[in-house]
Amino acid sequence: MHTRDESWTVEGKYVMITGATSGIGLAAAKELVSRGANLGIVARNQTKANKVAAELRALAKHEATVDVFIADMASQASIREVATDILNRWSRLDILINNAGAMYVTRKLSIDGIEMTWAVNHLAPYLLTTLLADRMKESGHARVITTASHGHKMAKRGIRFDDLSAEKLYSFPQNVMGGANLRYGETKLANIMFTAEVGKRLEGSGISTACYDPGLVSTNFNQDNGWLARLTMSVMKRFSRTAEKGAETLVWLADSDEMTSATGLYYKDKQSVVPSEQARDEKAAERLWEVSAAQIG
Repeated sequence: MHTRDESWTVEGKYVMITGATSGIGLAAAKELVSRGANLGIVARNQTKANKVAAELRALAKHEATVDVFIADMASQASIREVATDILNRWSRLDILINNAGAMYVTRKLSIDGIEMTWAVNHLAPYLLTTLLADRMKESGHARVITTASHGHKMAKRGIRFDDLSAEKLYSFPQNVMGGANLRYGETKLANIMFTAEVGKRLEGSGISTACYDPGLVSTNFNQDNGWLARLTMSVMKRFSRTAEKGAETLVWLADSDEMTSATGLYYKDKQSVVPSEQARDEKAAERLWEVSAAQIG
């Protein structure tokens, strides 16, 4: 993947990653632990997480630590609990990777009454980052890396602040997946705007932020949304890159000097790129921050 930079290395650092039991997250976790990172993986399923942790320990350099933390990223109470668990168990946190993501074909609400795609893809990283930020500041230099997507360009109207619950969006008649795809794009747009805004708010704190587009990756994503979603993903797989290829930019951001001098940027294929016009709307990003703060109480 990437030749390690002498001035910044992930070796010996403590890295927390959500969504690490499959796909891009698992590929990144394997590469990072083989480079000597200590890992904390946040997962929903204890049995699956324990199995993955055992795999990662077998790959670890210098017997690096691999911890398991259990949380439902759709539940704010669960995220608060896991953040407390992380803070109690580790006095240091160098890198937070917000990688967990989902897309729901039909509109569903979380236990907090939030539309699920928004809850998992945007509010979860927003909440987890804000809960762990103070601990990360103590590292001197720390990084927050969030998995975004080229799909943010589908949200051509930007964030629909008048429809945050996505009732109108999911009632779009054009096709059965239309509203779901637009909602997913909107949450990926939110990831980019969040990255820029939190980067500004944490400026001078020693925490750098970045998000990235992994490209079209062949994973198990979107397999629980019915036959049409599975069919769509099977067709897309023909044009997809591997999870390992999709994770390359994530690993590079974690294990290179790039983020020591840059913050709030969007990356693809190991270089910063310009996202959509909507993603660069600073006033909308400020509004998104305030709305998100209200949604997490």
